[in-house]
Amino acid sequence: MNTDLLKRLCETPGVPGHEHRVRDLVAAEIDGLFDHVETDPMGSLLCRRDASVEGAPRIMLLCHMDEIGFLVSHIDEKGFLWLQPVGGFDPRNLFSRRVLVCTDAGDIKGVMNPGGKPLHISKPEDRKKVPDVGEFFVDTGLGEAAAEKVKVGDMVVMDEPFLEMGDKFVSKALDNRVACWLGIEAIRQLGKKGRGAEIHVAFTCQEEVGLRGAKTAAYKVRPDIGIGVDTTLACDTPGVPEKDRTTTQGKGFGLHLRDGSFIADRDLVVDIEKLAEERGIPCQRTLLAAGGQDGAAAQQAAAGARAVGVVVGTRYIHTVTEMVDRTDLEAARDILAAYLEGFEA
Repeated sequence: MNTDLLKRLCETPGVPGHEHRVRDLVAAEIDGLFDHVETDPMGSLLCRRDASVEGAPRIMLLCHMDEIGFLVSHIDEKGFLWLQPVGGFDPRNLFSRRVLVCTDAGDIKGVMNPGGKPLHISKPEDRKKVPDVGEFFVDTGLGEAAAEKVKVGDMVVMDEPFLEMGDKFVSKALDNRVACWLGIEAIRQLGKKGRGAEIHVAFTCQEEVGLRGAKTAAYKVRPDIGIGVDTTLACDTPGVPEKDRTTTQGKGFGLHLRDGSFIADRDLVVDIEKLAEERGIPCQRTLLAAGGQDGAAAQQAAAGARAVGVVVGTRYIHTVTEMVDRTDLEAARDILAAYLEGFEA
């Protein structure tokens, strides 16, 4: 398993609208895997593998590159950086975090904390309050000199290393560098097979702020079948009722049927589930009551497409301790390669 690639993907900064570093990494990694590669005006990387027959169906995998993060919105007179979020954060997970401020001249280490009194001089009622996201600031240690190095609009990401813990991978940005890894490794595993379909893999931008890159990419490709490749919840942890767990880690890839943005094509669900059973690939059905993913953009582009999601259950999502199971990740790779392999010339 190409763990090094997953590590490099997760540790590379790339918030919505600033995915260029991730795109460059992916572009270097896919050299020779596709017949045509281009970057669209939104910044998504569009990759096509041509079919060997005319009139072949267009199959599109959508794998978003962006992670949740921040943009610098203000630098005050003392050099503290104030931020606007790009993506959804729970403020309870933002206390006392190390961050990376990514500037044109280089990356700067920083720490994130909310404004207010520290433990030793605060009252009990003060310590019960959870600050809003907008109350957090970054201290780079540079003081007033920060204004000479940092510009409004520079991206800020969490600064934590990728870890292997038994059969688990832990990192920031597994949502959705998992999909970038799958988009590369599934095609690599496919090899020379599957030439009966025109296969598109779109490494999309700005998913975390409204599926924006997927909308433009899918409109250009106009797929017949769209597969949204993403993470989903794995709330198989203490304090969560069984009915709300969404997926259970170690039980295979998630076959995503519904969320707040789309409802999967029934026939695709049946086909992929049957294929997984035939190949011995562990699979679990999954639904979310809210949220969205890039498969919705493929489904709704132009005249529409059949769509489904292939997802990997992730614990502690939208934190720096996102966790996925190795076997679930391998199952997602295997089902994508197996499905594409079925389109023989």
